[in-house]
Amino acid sequence: MIQLSNLSKSFGDRILLDSVSWQIDDGERVGLSGPNGAGKTTLLRMLAGLDEPDGGLVIRPNGLTIGYLPQDGLSHSGRTLLEEAGLAFKPLLDMRDEIAALEDRLGHESVPESDHASMLTRYSELQDNFRRLEGYSIDLRISTVLRGLGFAQDDLHKQTETFSGGWQMRIALARLLLGRPGLLLLDEPTNHLDLDARNWLEEYLAAYPHAVILVSHDRYFLDAVVTRITEIGLRRLTDYPGNYTGYLREREARMERLRQQKREQDDEIARMEAFINRFRYQATKAAQVQSRVKMLDKIVPIEIPPERKRVHFSFPPCAKSGRTVLDLRGLCKAYGSRRVLDGVNLHIERGDRIALLGPNGAGKSTMMRMLSGVEAPDRGTRTEGHQVVMQYFAQDEATRLEPALTVYQTLAGDAPMHMVPHIRNILGGFLFSGDDVEKPVRVLSGGERTRLAVARMLLRPSNTLLLDEPTNHLDLDSKEVLLEALEDFGGTLVFVSHDRYFVDRLATKVVDIGDGQALLYPGNYEEFLWSRAQRDAAAAAPVTAPRAKAAPSNGDGGAPSPATYEERKRSESEARRQRKASDARRRRIEELEARIADREQAIKDIEASMSAPGFYDDHEAAKPVIDRHQALMWEVGDLMSQWEALQTDL
Repeated sequence: MIQLSNLSKSFGDRILLDSVSWQIDDGERVGLSGPNGAGKTTLLRMLAGLDEPDGGLVIRPNGLTIGYLPQDGLSHSGRTLLEEAGLAFKPLLDMRDEIAALEDRLGHESVPESDHASMLTRYSELQDNFRRLEGYSIDLRISTVLRGLGFAQDDLHKQTETFSGGWQMRIALARLLLGRPGLLLLDEPTNHLDLDARNWLEEYLAAYPHAVILVSHDRYFLDAVVTRITEIGLRRLTDYPGNYTGYLREREARMERLRQQKREQDDEIARMEAFINRFRYQATKAAQVQSRVKMLDKIVPIEIPPERKRVHFSFPPCAKSGRTVLDLRGLCKAYGSRRVLDGVNLHIERGDRIALLGPNGAGKSTMMRMLSGVEAPDRGTRTEGHQVVMQYFAQDEATRLEPALTVYQTLAGDAPMHMVPHIRNILGGFLFSGDDVEKPVRVLSGGERTRLAVARMLLRPSNTLLLDEPTNHLDLDSKEVLLEALEDFGGTLVFVSHDRYFVDRLATKVVDIGDGQALLYPGNYEEFLWSRAQRDAAAAAPVTAPRAKAAPSNGDGGAPSPATYEERKRSESEARRQRKASDARRRRIEELEARIADREQAIKDIEASMSAPGFYDDHEAAKPVIDRHQALMWEVGDLMSQWEALQTDL
């Protein structure tokens, strides 16, 4: 589908790719792996045609459409969200406009009779293409993708410039997915997605009909989506079939084979060099010496990628807190008319590992600020336990670093004396090595500042950690350093993360934030999903009135008490109401299915007559049939949209 032929790319004296040949076929989903700076983003940009290689070719077939999502920097304005998403279908919308224009001209008496045949032929071609490209389901496809990426119904008619940076990237992703390019290039697509949106995107990409190449630091996402990992390193591309977990296993086995081959090669070279040095000046051995010199010249040294630095780190010791760490009672918080937290109760005990989950904007960061005491609630109480030593890592923690300090000074200033010898090891684990440690903070990128802020946190003694998205901008190796340190942390942990692997490894409880509430679920993320599904199913099921028990006496064998009687009547009334609503939805779904089947059969019948020889010869007779066909197609699209919405509600 797309090929690299002898492609080379370098920046200054640093060679990223050297005479690389590689290809991806239609339908493959490839994850690019490699350390920061290896060239993953550069490769995506060359495939997209935004950067040129220094040598070689990127061979793209004619007609291939390519969609590229960068890490950040995109913004939209001047349209509503619905209009912006609709631009993904511009060719289809243009086709629809042309169909409408042809219909208007065909019905106009001023059009010469001689033009009718060509116009009807063009009209038929457009109708066939519009139907083949699913033009009649545009609205349904837009609503499905926008809803999957977390946009609410109220967002559809908002101006795009009112959305924040993270939501701007979601808009760009929505347009790409709706456009269904033949090659989809995604650079960190999950950076701005919450867990629900990530889960939806996983399913969408797993079923995507064309090729996908992506870069992601979300291990679970890679495992769920990709069919091949391509590693960038040592100036070449190396393929590993399977997902990311399989890649790690296969890569380690390959590295062990390479190391063994390298040891054997080094031993053979040493033996040859020893023979040459020993017999160099003996005439009787001259031929053998020359033979070995030639053999040495022909040996191609085996290159082994540098070992990825594995840093294991433990938090500095801190006295234990009391059994109760934090207790929230009746907590309320609103911003203007929007009530984010409404009467929330939460009790946190020593040793709890709690993940705060919920869609973006639900109130997770607000809850973290309430827990940390950085922001006061409008109403309710926050009680902190005995001997709690707390660290709060905010989403904007990286912006709080002192710009004038160097990387090393930033860590050394807060570190206990006995931790100072470990500073360089920790910095290495977060990709700061060599001269990097002497860089001032002001010249660091956003991702580098985040890594430095996380590293600084690891050096501070505490027994309670509140972490708001600490994994943003961390690569997979840095995440592993943080993850292992947090697994060994002996205190209390409350965190927000949209990384499923991170949540699965750490959480023993989940708090679901949304609609002003904070609902506690024991267990990890998988158990939380199961519990939530059971709760939602129970809420959606019709309420069955309990069997009547013997009515309590009022003391003289008379009628049941009014309270008991009224409660039962209310329960029965509510049960009937829910049953009626559910039955009404099911009847409506059945009606829609019958109507859809009826309209689709009518469309097939009309298409059969339209394909008959001579159908377009009499344009006066053909036009009503064509109009009826188009009306039916639009009606089926609308019925399908209604059916999908009812199924979701049910």
